[in-house]
Amino acid sequence: MDSVEILPGVKVSNERCLILDNGPTVVIGDLHLGYERALEGEGIYLPRVNTRSIRDSLNRIIYRYEPKRVVLLGDIKHDFAKAPYESRREVSRMINMLADAAEVVVIKGNHDNFLQNILSDTGMRVMDHVDIAGFRLEHGHSDSGKRPVIIGHEHPSVRISDGMSGSVKLQCFLHSEAEGIIVIPPFSPFSSGNDLSEESFMSGACRKADMNRARVYGVSEIGMIKLGFLGELRGTEP
Repeated sequence: MDSVEILPGVKVSNERCLILDNGPTVVIGDLHLGYERALEGEGIYLPRVNTRSIRDSLNRIIYRYEPKRVVLLGDIKHDFAKAPYESRREVSRMINMLADAAEVVVIKGNHDNFLQNILSDTGMRVMDHVDIAGFRLEHGHSDSGKRPVIIGHEHPSVRISDGMSGSVKLQCFLHSEAEGIIVIPPFSPFSSGNDLSEESFMSGACRKADMNRARVYGVSEIGMIKLGFLGELRGTEP
């Protein structure tokens, strides 16, 4: 399946985005433009395809869902310190492409220190959060305490055994209805994710909550996969 309705009017998509019926609104997290350039500083060289892949995926989403509004849930750029002119151009082109099709709401992430300066020519204002359809939408590196909340930042993934000797790591959505928390995966294809089947949470909202009862929806090449409760994947009682 390409998408799953996790609440009335709320769907999660195999395109790594969340869709609210209000608008409709497409919510996208953690683009991390220029990620491969940052890795080059650490001696890791990858083809510079992240930005092109993200642009192509965004175009597919706009064509498929025809959103009235697109919310970018923070960490638009991976690192503004490296190649500042190229960073500005990369971000501006992506934002302008989206703005040609829909209203764009930009939420500040922990990597976005210089984002407002870059967007000054567009008239857009970078926001700490936005409230849409009864949800607080924020990046997730700090917790406003408002619920229900939709966050990124966590880069959630889980490792699934293949039943033999191997395993596969899947980016995923998390939804804890009891805690009022939805976590969306990074949009960047290079962000393999925080393996929540073993590792602890990074975001304040999730650290404060009992997320064992959170439902896990894996993103895969064959579509969305319902993976049950996080506690089950961790080997603990949900």
